[in-house]
Formats: sequence, C-alpha cells, structure tokens
Amino acid sequence: MTDEQQFHELRTQVEQWVEGPGERWAERIEETGQVPEELWAELNALGFLRIAAPEEYGGQGLGFVRWMELMEVFSRSHGSVRMIVHVVNGIWRSMDGHADDEQRKRFVVPSVTGDIKIAFTLTEPGNGTGADITTSVVREGDTYYLSGRKHLITFGVRCDYYLLAARVEGSTGHEGTVALLVPRDAPGVTVEDTSDTMGVRGTDHASLAFDRTPVPVDHRLGAEGQGLEVFLGGFLTPSRISVAMSCVGLAQRAQQLAVEYARNRVTFGKALTQRQVIQFMLAENAADIEAARQLVLYAARRFEEGADDASMQSSMAKMHAVTMLTNVTDKALQVHGGLGYWKSQKIERVYRDARAQRFEEGTNEVQKAVVFRELLQRTTSRDGEGTSR
Repeated sequence: MTDEQQFHELRTQVEQWVEGPGERWAERIEETGQVPEELWAELNALGFLRIAAPEEYGGQGLGFVRWMELMEVFSRSHGSVRMIVHVVNGIWRSMDGHADDEQRKRFVVPSVTGDIKIAFTLTEPGNGTGADITTSVVREGDTYYLSGRKHLITFGVRCDYYLLAARVEGSTGHEGTVALLVPRDAPGVTVEDTSDTMGVRGTDHASLAFDRTPVPVDHRLGAEGQGLEVFLGGFLTPSRISVAMSCVGLAQRAQQLAVEYARNRVTFGKALTQRQVIQFMLAENAADIEAARQLVLYAARRFEEGADDASMQSSMAKMHAVTMLTNVTDKALQVHGGLGYWKSQKIERVYRDARAQRFEEGTNEVQKAVVFRELLQRTTSRDGEGTSR
C-alpha cells in the first residue's frame, strides 16, 4: 500500500468517526458540560492523539501538512474534541527540542502514548504571554521553588504535569526564563476550576497558584534563559497553523449546516436555495473558506520546510482564518433565521465554539504585530543589502 493510500484510509477513518461517534459525543458533552475520560481513552485507542508524533515515540509519523488536512476534519466535530486532538498532537513538539534522553523517556514519549497528560502553562492574569511573565523560581540545591499565578490553562484540572514558563527570581526579559514540568499534585499547588465557558463546553480550564512549590531541577527543559524558546518557538508557530486550520474545519461545518438548512427550508413556496441573496451568501462563504484553507496549507508547508518566514506565515494564516470563520459562521447563522438562535440547532453550538478561536494562540491584534514586525525586518534587511551594493 502506498503512502497516499494509507493516508486516504486514515482520513476516511477520521471522517467516519467525526460524523458518527463524534456527533454522539458532541451531544453528550453539550448535555453534561463535561468531557469524560472515556472520550480521551477512545481517542487514544484509535490512535488519534499521536498522529503527528514520530514513530519512534509511538506516533504515526505523519508529516505536518498531512496532519493539518486531518485537523480540518477533526475541527468539524465538537470544540472539545478538536481541543484535545490539537493540544495532545502538538505539545510533544514543544518539549522535544529541548529535552534530554531521560526527559524524553519520562515526559515526551508518555505524553504521546497517552500515559500522562501535560497542560501548556504560559498565560498569567496580570501579564501578557511573553517576556513579561512574573511567575518565578528560586533555586536551592537541586530544587526550584516556584511561586506565582497562571490562568486560562487548558486541561489544567485533569492534567498530570504543567509545562510551565517561569523566570529565575530577579531576571528580566528572556534572560532567566525556564520551562519546567511541574507535577499537578506537588505541594503548594492550588487549582481553581474555571471551566464554565461560553463555547467549547467540556474542556476543563483552570486558574493556578503556586506557593514555593518544589520542582526538581531535572524537570527543567533546556537551560536557564531558554524557557520562552520552548513555548514560543517549539509550540507556537505550528499551533497557530493548527488553530487556523481549525477555523477552516469549523467554518466548513457551519457552511454544511447552512446549505442543508437552506435546501429544506421553504418560504412562500420556494426553498431558500432558490433565493439569490442566500445563494450569494453561501457562494461567498465557499470562496472565503477555500482561500483560508490554501493560505493555511501554505503556512504548513513553510513550517514543514523549516523556512525562515514560517512564523510570519503562521500569524498571517491564523489572522485571516479567524476573520473568515467569524464571517462564515455569522452568515450561516443568518441563513437559519431566528431558529438558529435556539440550542436545538447545531449551528448554535458552532457559532459559540467559533468565538474561542479569536483569542486562542493570540488575538488578531497580536498576529498583526507579529506580521508587521517581521515585515519591517525583511524590508530593512533588503534595503540594507541594496545600499551595500
């Protein structure tokens, strides 16, 4: 069997799960407001949580571009399903680049195989999500003592470890930042469940407080001063591309629901699909979705190639895809008329879930800042080369 045939089989398997069991899980999650451990176990048993990881780690070794094609399919499912698949298939990547062999055995491989859950722990309530972090550590012998606060931490309630960004007390900027794997049950950890969200129901979120929490120094990835590299370099670029593709998949689901509704809804003796205004809305949606899909796939190829513009392309893709998703879901809801506002309609959940993408992995304002900074650097560099000649 060729690689293409194997990928086709895998994609078909994912599509069938999303359209069958995935929809039943979505209904259960919306009814209960919780994602049960059985769903995690099912996703793991099917191999869906290790598609993108290397084969030597127990993964399926799928290339990043191909993985993004599957991410689009998963994103047509419930927002919490998409969140689990997105995070678990990506967090190994942020650790792997700075882990030593022992840490790979203890943390990276078990996170791929599903033996442990690791929560990405960067955001703080009083700061941004970069070099202004204030959560700090003091080293005493072979132990760091961690103090500070984090919030909006996905899977922060049910995880086994926090992959956490902090800084050595007294340091500033990138200097002194550290990436630590902090046990969930370590002394001095206080977890507040903050999971009651507008959309993406069922995904647990937490606010965390650390009061001189002991963390072994051998739980640090990389050296002191490399902490933000683990978070911003190893994870953020591919994760932004993945979130952008999540927008494409969710928009496609909204479009599917709108087309189905328009075919069946009759007003004044005509189906909505015979109304030109509806035709134009759905045509615009189709074009916008395809444009975003191609931009995301281009960003994915640039990342897979190791191109120096991958970060800029990831921000461009995420920025454009979020705007597209906002417009598409708004039109899809409008096609449903007043009925779309009711929870009995699937478009209502899609509309709520879509709002989360606008701040996940950075708002559009953050993406614009990233794109402009790199654009300016590239322009300055070209101008400098021209002057030197």
